[in-house]
This record gives sequence, C-alpha cells and structure tokens, in this order.
Amino acid sequence: MAEHGAIVIDYDQLAREAVEPGTAALAAITERFGADVIAADGTLDRPALGSVVFGDDAARADLESITHPAIFELVAAAESAVPDDGVVVHDHPLLVEKGMTAFCDLVVVVDVPEDVQVERLVSLRGMTEAEARARLATQASREDRLAAADVVLDNTGSIEDLLARVDQLWAERVTSA
Repeated sequence: MAEHGAIVIDYDQLAREAVEPGTAALAAITERFGADVIAADGTLDRPALGSVVFGDDAARADLESITHPAIFELVAAAESAVPDDGVVVHDHPLLVEKGMTAFCDLVVVVDVPEDVQVERLVSLRGMTEAEARARLATQASREDRLAAADVVLDNTGSIEDLLARVDQLWAERVTSA
C-alpha cells in the first residue's frame, strides 16, 4: 500500500524503536526482567524476552505496560505528520486484541491458516514450533480476526499473489473513492 502512496504506520517497527538502547522503555524492561534480556551490544534480546513473556500472562502484561505507551507516542508522532488527504495504514498485529478496530475506516486482515502461520514463524523467524504456537496462543483467534475484518486477503499463495490482491483492493477502495 505504501507503493500506492499510503502512509504505513508499522507497529512492529515502532515497537523496535521504542526499546532502542538509551530509551526509557528499555531501561524499564531491564529493571523488570533483568539483564538476561539484554544482548551484549546493549540491544533488547527479543528471543530471550519472548521466552519469558510468551506463556506467562503476568509477565506479558508487565511488558505491554512498559512498551505500549512508548509505541503509542511514536504512533501519535507519525499520525501528526500525515497530510489531511493522506491514506494511513495501521499495520498493527494486535489491532483486534486491543479493541482498536473501531478507530479504523476499513479493517483488512491478511489471512492464512494457523498451520501456515506456525510454518512461517519457524522458517522465517527461527522459532521452534512450540515457541510459534505459544506466540499464536496470545493473539486473537483466526475466527476473531476474520469476524473483525471488512476485507480478508488470502495469503496462502505467493507474495506476488498477495500484492495483486492489495493492488485490487487499492483500486476498489481508494482510487475509485
């Protein structure tokens, strides 16, 4: 959608920025979870932290209480820079879980079956199957995401197939609007 001119607010990227070395969020994470979640270069060791918080609801809630305010400050800054006629895409993996769909004009869910999600987390992010399933267990169910969607884009095919669906969606919903 960025290729079509949309301003994409990528929450995963902002989550990384929010915990860069020297940030208050990283200091708070270190204080709460200890030095074992910090890599030798001073950055957040995301896999180490993930092994602590995925599977422990209280720990995950503590992490979210640290990171989410910092992320939303970055979101607010990004939104304030959007021109009045801009199209904003919130690429937000927790949109449904956090009840934020009501703030969107259109909710697009890029969908694959859970077994494909697991396979991709294992192959692309180096997780074990158990780690991938633990991560998915903390997210909204596929049924909940599909129920929240105004548009569902199937992502079981190639990246080219998905990009063609995005182009079609843009043409139908933005260009013709």
